[in-house]
Amino acid sequence: MKLAVVGTGYVGLVTGTCLAEVGNTVTCVDVDESKIRRLQDGIIPIYEPGLEDLVKSNYTAKRLQFTTNLVDAVHGHEILMIAVGTPPNEDGSADLKHVLNVARVIGETMTSPKLIITKSTVPVGTGDKIKTTIHEALKKRGAHVSFSIASNPEFLKEGAAVNDFMRPDRIVVGCEDDFAKKKVEQLYSPFILNRHPVIFMDIRSAELTKYAANAMLATKISFMNEIAQVAEKVGADVTAVRNGIGSDARIGYHFTYPGIGYGGSCFPKDVKALRQTARENGLNVELLNAVENVNKSQRERFIKRIENHFAGAKSKTSTLAGRKFAVWGLSFKPETDDIREAPSLDIIGHLLRSGAHVAAFDPIAGENAREYFEKHEGSKLEICTDQYTPLEQADALLLLTEWKPFRSPDFERMKSLLKQPVIFDGRNQYDLAQMRELGFRYFCVGRPPV
Repeated sequence: MKLAVVGTGYVGLVTGTCLAEVGNTVTCVDVDESKIRRLQDGIIPIYEPGLEDLVKSNYTAKRLQFTTNLVDAVHGHEILMIAVGTPPNEDGSADLKHVLNVARVIGETMTSPKLIITKSTVPVGTGDKIKTTIHEALKKRGAHVSFSIASNPEFLKEGAAVNDFMRPDRIVVGCEDDFAKKKVEQLYSPFILNRHPVIFMDIRSAELTKYAANAMLATKISFMNEIAQVAEKVGADVTAVRNGIGSDARIGYHFTYPGIGYGGSCFPKDVKALRQTARENGLNVELLNAVENVNKSQRERFIKRIENHFAGAKSKTSTLAGRKFAVWGLSFKPETDDIREAPSLDIIGHLLRSGAHVAAFDPIAGENAREYFEKHEGSKLEICTDQYTPLEQADALLLLTEWKPFRSPDFERMKSLLKQPVIFDGRNQYDLAQMRELGFRYFCVGRPPV
């Protein structure tokens, strides 16, 4: 099949590349000329395991192309996927201007029947807006061209997106006619050979399914973080609690790790957008309000724990100024360079504003973090190329992202480099008994401090 994917961000590039990998001819479209040139040169704008090799091999095989010409893409393809960004507005609602602009161009230029598939994460009712936008553009031209609309939300985990796309556990499709259903079944047939289901529904239900899925996962994270707060107060170990409840098949272990909260491009944005959709329809979604509040407070509690430790028992003021802190992990999760809404941004930002010096290491996201703090904070974040360098004469280590190299480090070397053996672990990576035996002051989440 021949199709165009509009938008070469995280979703668009992974989608287009994986569809090309199974034999389709795919044209990826973006307005950013420099990004398109870099992609044509084999330079990938995001880090995602396995993606770079797939992009290069499919581009070489001419199954994958990149262009800035949306009009040509509309004329040359029967299937058009919209995968442009939907950043949050100030009120938390999704900004649909890019989505609707693509719809307008489609309506202004198409001369043959099209299937328009929305891949972007969009609020309920966006499919209707896309349809209206195309109809209005056709009417303005005096043209009569048939088209179908479908919603096909993505469920890709950053760090595992290629595998998620190639081996989906389910594919959700909202469509309104047999033509759209038949085309989507044909498009995804290579990915469902192992009988993973394609779940068909109406468009509005598909749009809501995406938000509901992310909101549910965010809810599990915030719930476990709130249980961690209770555990700290009553002297329980939240890790043991997690094992106890996770063994219940109705609950499970996924997304029940306590820590410093969720981040990234999806959960924060989608929870806000779903809350705003509810407000616009006269609903007060109290649970989602709490999910967001707990996520924010978890970062604040982590910061407060650091301040309390360095303030001393008698002092009521923070003494962070002039101290050096080492940080391991900057991305919002492992296996990605994405720092959007990462807990590290809030925590490091507070330290820098308090007059502390921060030296950090992340396997992938270091430069993104450096640029962020220079642009948004006007502050200098020292980025190191080795995970042990930041520890030199640091007052404490802050573990903020659970990358694999941090799981079993050289603790004796760490002790020799740190000014004092103090670790604030936002991801509960280490064994309490081992930390006690090694002589570390060890502060984690929902477990007794050592």
